[in-house]
Amino acid sequence: MAAHYQSKHGSVAIPREQLYMSFTDLRTLVNTIPEQYRDSVTADFDHLTATIQGFTIAVKVVERQPYDLIRIEDDQAPFHFSITAHFDPDPEGTDFSIEVDADLNLMMKALLGGKIKDALDKAVDGFVAVSHGHKPEFPSDLG
Repeated sequence: MAAHYQSKHGSVAIPREQLYMSFTDLRTLVNTIPEQYRDSVTADFDHLTATIQGFTIAVKVVERQPYDLIRIEDDQAPFHFSITAHFDPDPEGTDFSIEVDADLNLMMKALLGGKIKDALDKAVDGFVAVSHGHKPEFPSDLG
């Protein structure tokens, strides 16, 4: 069953070309992860693998539209999903948002649906905070 989740939009105080470029190489995303979790993440230009609470997930970049969007999909996950980061023009820098499409059964959708939306909104808030010189808040129960 396909489920669609859309984050809120956030005004990131970084030019969209610069923000987009920071997402093009998945190795750079590892630097945004809190230090205590970095040992559980490996990445190269197109692939990233993370182990969280004993669950391993791998993703790969499947589409790059320069300065507009980057689409990432699962790479042999238990269910299919895609994550799309949008980089839209904004007078303050970049209007940033994230979409997730996932093939979830009814139980997974009930268990994860709200958590996915919350995580997307927190990710957007984190990028907005960092771009304005603030320290983002990360959940303490990831590992």
